[in-house]
Amino acid sequence: MNVISNTTIITDSLASWHKSQSTFKFQGYEIGYHVQGKQDAPCLLLIHGYPTASWDWHNQWAALTQHFKVFTLDMLGFGFSDKPKNSRYTISMQADLLTHFLQLFNVKAAHILSHDYGDTVAQELLARSNLNEPYAIKIQSVCFLNGGLFPETHKPVLLQKLLLSPLGGFVSRLANYKSFKRNFDNICSIPLAEKELNELWQLIEYKQGKPVMAKLIYYITERKLHRARWVSALQQADLPMRLICGMDDPVSGRHMVKRYRELIINPDIIELKGVGHYPQLEQPIQITQSFFDFHKLK
Repeated sequence: MNVISNTTIITDSLASWHKSQSTFKFQGYEIGYHVQGKQDAPCLLLIHGYPTASWDWHNQWAALTQHFKVFTLDMLGFGFSDKPKNSRYTISMQADLLTHFLQLFNVKAAHILSHDYGDTVAQELLARSNLNEPYAIKIQSVCFLNGGLFPETHKPVLLQKLLLSPLGGFVSRLANYKSFKRNFDNICSIPLAEKELNELWQLIEYKQGKPVMAKLIYYITERKLHRARWVSALQQADLPMRLICGMDDPVSGRHMVKRYRELIINPDIIELKGVGHYPQLEQPIQITQSFFDFHKLK
């Protein structure tokens, strides 16, 4: 075991991930990131979900970096990045952060692999790319994992509903590993190992992140406010898109896939039966293979 702060004890693997990260400043805050892969390879941006972090992709990392120059970070309020208590967390702000991140490396075009909250950020980046907005990164393809692409089909769990309520700040401070594990046992059809759950929980606790959970959850409201822009981004995209979905996800599983088929012309969908909300953790090898198939890689 390794101690990386005076309050957090994490596993050797997660400590190694933390040690290997670099940082940059965004709006005065420290952001942890990783970049790895061949210099001349296509650029791939990995965007994590809520309430976890870029560590979500650790099972895919080695394989992806063999074929892409891979970029990922912990968005503001998540993982090893800063978690300011008074920040107004919006999807647009996180999209600005990712755009700034890629511009630091002079990346003008990238493929995206995203999950959950990251899907919504990807939709905003896609909207900017479609409209050729100033400073927009050109999106070359998008592969979505389970997420609330359409607010009308998103089914938040009880904890999310409580965090969205006026009691959200109080609920976030009371959250503990037991309630976190209960929530993940509910949304993951294939149970995650205790070690993995502990790592995810410690990423939330890092830099006293629990109170920020109630602020980050605003993305669920934003999905309704900006539905027209973000759904249009999918419908108007002239690029390869694939949805890889764990069908037994109670939050955004088979009901979301049904809506995707209704709204997206010629949808490319991989349906994973017996898999829940975190397919990259529940079935890591299958996710890597499905993503490689999407890019016609071996």
